[in-house]
Amino acid sequence: MSDVVIQATNLSVDVQSKQILKNISFQVLKGEVLALLGGNGAGKSTTIKTFLGLMKPTSGDVSLVGVSVPTNPDVVRKQVAYLPESVMLYGHLTAIENIRYFLSLSGKQKSDEDIAVSLKRVALQSSSWHQPLSGYSKGMRQKTAIALALLRDAPILFLDEPTSGLDPVAIDEFNRLINQLASQGATILMVTHDVYGACHVANRIGLLRDGELVGMFDAPAEGNIDSEVVHKAFSQGSEA
Repeated sequence: MSDVVIQATNLSVDVQSKQILKNISFQVLKGEVLALLGGNGAGKSTTIKTFLGLMKPTSGDVSLVGVSVPTNPDVVRKQVAYLPESVMLYGHLTAIENIRYFLSLSGKQKSDEDIAVSLKRVALQSSSWHQPLSGYSKGMRQKTAIALALLRDAPILFLDEPTSGLDPVAIDEFNRLINQLASQGATILMVTHDVYGACHVANRIGLLRDGELVGMFDAPAEGNIDSEVVHKAFSQGSEA
């Protein structure tokens, strides 16, 4: 099982005596994209926070490349790039200045050429690179954050509602980038409530409902996961 990069084993998480995650298990292989799909309160963000070592399991375990996160949080975090739903970047700084600053906090240095390559990969127009982020759209800020995540050279990516607020063109660009990264060996766990976006980018989709993993959908050898099948399962839970 050496190809298993991300793994949850019988994971339960309680917060103030309320059970948020209920005995869920899943794994993500190297070069795979797994999307955890669910509505508000399903436990998506709690799952990400537990893998980041920000929340502790009540029972069970989470591990990255075979290393337990609760036992060795600092070790595993070095292998992860995390893109939160609300990207915390400085509006008075340019894209390049933001990237340089946050890379410095993680002890990394990148050349001007490396930064330019990363910004081009996320399709952020070069005319905006030296403009303050206060004038950016949400999609442009998201692209800057993704470029920063790529420059951390992390083999594992955690994405929390990554396409929230993006226009359709930006979503298509994001999906192409994620597929490209996975094809190059990155392992990606994303949480989202976007059924159709998940179906277009994920190899597998896990359906979370009230803290339980109630379904798993696999992409066929050719093509994407059937969005109508997933949407039907998602809607049944919403209507219950």
